[in-house]
This record gives sequence, C-alpha cells and structure tokens, in this order.
Amino acid sequence: MKDLYSTHEAQAKLSEILRKVRSGRTVRISHRGEPIAEIRPIEGNPTGWEGRVKELTDQGVLVRSGSPRGRLAPVQKKPGALKRFLAERNQ
Repeated sequence: MKDLYSTHEAQAKLSEILRKVRSGRTVRISHRGEPIAEIRPIEGNPTGWEGRVKELTDQGVLVRSGSPRGRLAPVQKKPGALKRFLAERNQ
C-alpha cells in the first residue's frame, strides 16, 4: 500500500518520508485531496563508480577510447564550452 501525505505534512515529515522510500516503499503527496506527486526508490540505481560509468556508457555519454588501457573519453569535445557557458550566464 502506498502512503499518502498532504503537501503540508510532507514538508513537516520529509525525513520520515525518505526513510520509508529508502526501505522500498512508495509515498504519494496530495494537494487538496488529489495526488500530485509520487516519491519512490530509484529502480536500477547503479552503485559506486563502476555502476555510474556503465550507466553513462550505456547512454552514450561516455565512450571507450582506442587506448589499450580503455580510458574513457567524452563523446564530443567543444573547446571553450565552459567559457561560453559562463559568458552567457553573466549576460
């Protein structure tokens, strides 16, 4: 069974809700009696560095380079991307 909290209760009892989610339960949040959100454990959550690298590789974000050590390389290199990002942010 899914637990149901109003938005006010959810604000006051976030720690309790997160404990329930960590234990595998799903919690719903309602506004004026209508469910508006659901908090549940992440399915297939990779653990550790290797799990995260595998997930990013599967998504195509990282690719194995041709080096014998199998180093990871970004899919695209865009020189100056950080500088452009910061310039746009400051505008």
